[in-house]
Amino acid sequence: MIRVLVAEDQSAVRAGLVLILGSAPDIEVVGEAADGEEAVARARELRPDLVLMDVQMPRLDGVAATRRVVAEQLADVLVLTTFDLDEYVFGALRAGAAGFLLKNTDAADLIEAVRTVARGEGLIAPAVTRRLIAEFAAEPARAQGAPDPAVLEAVDALTRREREVLSCLGQGLSNAEIAVRLDMAEATVKTHVSRLLGKLELRSRVQAAVLAQELRI
Repeated sequence: MIRVLVAEDQSAVRAGLVLILGSAPDIEVVGEAADGEEAVARARELRPDLVLMDVQMPRLDGVAATRRVVAEQLADVLVLTTFDLDEYVFGALRAGAAGFLLKNTDAADLIEAVRTVARGEGLIAPAVTRRLIAEFAAEPARAQGAPDPAVLEAVDALTRREREVLSCLGQGLSNAEIAVRLDMAEATVKTHVSRLLGKLELRSRVQAAVLAQELRI
């Protein structure tokens, strides 16, 4: 059972999300939050598997709340936004969000997105995510200066296979797509992803994808 906390300031929207997620046999909504502060507090209290986090909320916005939840390793965070490419999404990715979802996503895709993040795959809606990765990597602020030597050293220490997987992440591929591309079992791909995230000290595969773009791997 996937335990989800829904953080959304608009009560009608929140109720709709809870209703949709509650209809899935493998998902349980264990709590709700109406703002970022409450989202962090409820995450600490309930320790859900995943927080569905709106970015624009009062008291503490979703980006700041995501940063706290991820930093304390309370749960994975799937960010909800009305925009597919904006500063909120970029900020959420920097904060360590496992992925993002547009609010106009239909019920079936919302449920599948939660399942996808819960099984460790953070790249939601591949077509949108590939645009996001490219835009994120191209940000002028991030392009300034040389890469951190420690990061370069960590990348150099990756095995050949891990570098190949990292390259695939940079292209926005899912575990299943990577498995086909590199002719390996999907479970093996997941192991490689976990290992390279650990070696690179990254919080999510989305951050790994951005790094791959930045380093042109």
